[in-house]
Amino acid sequence: MTLYLIRHASASQRVATNPDDLQRPLDETGIGQANDLAERLGDVGLESLYSSSALRCMQTLSPLATTTGLEVQPHAALLEGQSATAAVSLLQQLATNKTTAALCSHGDIIPDAIQTLARQGMVLQGPRGWAKGSTWRLETRGLDITSAIYDGPY
Repeated sequence: MTLYLIRHASASQRVATNPDDLQRPLDETGIGQANDLAERLGDVGLESLYSSSALRCMQTLSPLATTTGLEVQPHAALLEGQSATAAVSLLQQLATNKTTAALCSHGDIIPDAIQTLARQGMVLQGPRGWAKGSTWRLETRGLDITSAIYDGPY
């Protein structure tokens, strides 16, 4: 099975006077990235969509949800500022359940999760990156997440 770990698409700038960063939306570039994501992953056999509850993450998966007919399920393990351990546990649970899923998270969670999985034996193939709108394709076998391939932007 395959898991797709996605960093949210480009979003509007953080504003120090806005106390609720969770409500920051995608910008024009991000909307295009979200639509491209739906085109790339719309026919890969996704069974579930999980996201941080941040608006920018939910909006990143929204076109994919429309394309696949799936509902985006918010998950606390994917929220910015959380421990990568929780995200890794979620990924391993989905691998164990043989679920093909897309998960959207943030720039602090994804590098830590990828590096944690690599220390556990996952093979990293090709270039590495954490750019907004990027996807890591994780191949699974049982509880094991065996390999990861980065798909830009670079």
